[in-house]
Amino acid sequence: MSSQAQPHHLALDAKALREAVDAHQKYLGGRSGGRRLSLTYADLSHVTLIGLDLREADFAGANFNGATLVRANLTRGILFGADLREADLRHANLTKADLRGACLRGANLAGAELPGCDLRGGRIALQDKLDGFRILRHEHRPGELNYAILTGANLSGAQLDGAVAMSSDFTDANLSGAQLAGAKLARAILDGADLTGADLTGADLTGASMKRAVISGADLTNTVLDRVDMSDVMRAPPAVTFVDGRPLDKVLADHEAYCDSAGQRGSVTDLSNVDFRPMRGLKARRLTALIARSSIFFGLDLQSVQFQGADLSGSDFRGCDLRDADLRGAKLSGAAFTRCDLRGAKLGPLTIGDGRFVRTDLTRATLRGADLRGAQASRARFLEADLTAANLKGCDLTDAELEV
Repeated sequence: MSSQAQPHHLALDAKALREAVDAHQKYLGGRSGGRRLSLTYADLSHVTLIGLDLREADFAGANFNGATLVRANLTRGILFGADLREADLRHANLTKADLRGACLRGANLAGAELPGCDLRGGRIALQDKLDGFRILRHEHRPGELNYAILTGANLSGAQLDGAVAMSSDFTDANLSGAQLAGAKLARAILDGADLTGADLTGADLTGASMKRAVISGADLTNTVLDRVDMSDVMRAPPAVTFVDGRPLDKVLADHEAYCDSAGQRGSVTDLSNVDFRPMRGLKARRLTALIARSSIFFGLDLQSVQFQGADLSGSDFRGCDLRDADLRGAKLSGAAFTRCDLRGAKLGPLTIGDGRFVRTDLTRATLRGADLRGAQASRARFLEADLTAANLKGCDLTDAELEV
């Protein structure tokens, strides 16, 4: 015999919670007195656990309704059937967490790390002496992500088969390789989301917004796309890019020769509106003064590339590796650097003569979720730039033009 019942959560006072968390820290550090945190079916509603290391903890069936878990580390944690409605999980680490059957309705997961996590539907059966097995259920169905905020979240490789995420916000989220077969995504916002290689077979995207989304290699077999806004979506790149009948790699080789010989050899070609993705990477390439307005560099390895004085206005650098790149004096107005790794990048002024320099221009550039730790951006222009959730720790912004 089986029936459905509301979960009965065990009350836990602040002292007991603190002691349990302390014992878990000892467990993680391999110290005496350590004990793995196990708070299954516990009532943790509205509790504050900001920034705590809760790796491998067991919270199966727990009630986290309205809880604050900002920056908490829940890597490989068990949250099977947990109630996370309205929980604040911004920038939390849920890598490979078991979230099967968890209810995340209205939860804020902006900037959270969820690669490889399991968000499929699941149910917990509780044994009852009188009624046999009862199915633990929440006010809303398990596996529900309705109205959840997942802007900028990393869901690469996540298992979301059959998930219900209607009206949820996945703006700029990384869903590359995610399993979304049969998912209910009606009216969801997927603007700028990276769906590279995602499985969307049979998913329902009715009324969704997918502006600027990347769907290269995504499986859209039997996907319902009624009334979906797919403006400026990015599809798979060509096998080879040609510029004026010449392969792009030859054109770039000529540009490098021109730079290396101070104009004695090679040539310079305007590469605006060009898709650079077939190059796969331009690591450490010498492309000083390159003209490539409104071009596509999405996801490329551009580590240590030389773009001094280049005009890259309006170009798409989302998800690129630009560590230690030289962008001094570059025109980057309106360019997209969402989720970009710009650690150690040179964004300061480019000296062009005695007492003369050209500033790096990032006016109206989008740097949402970009990593600028240790970057050099003195005197750079960030007027009207979007720096939402950007990591600016250790970034030199001396005399930079920033709108406060």
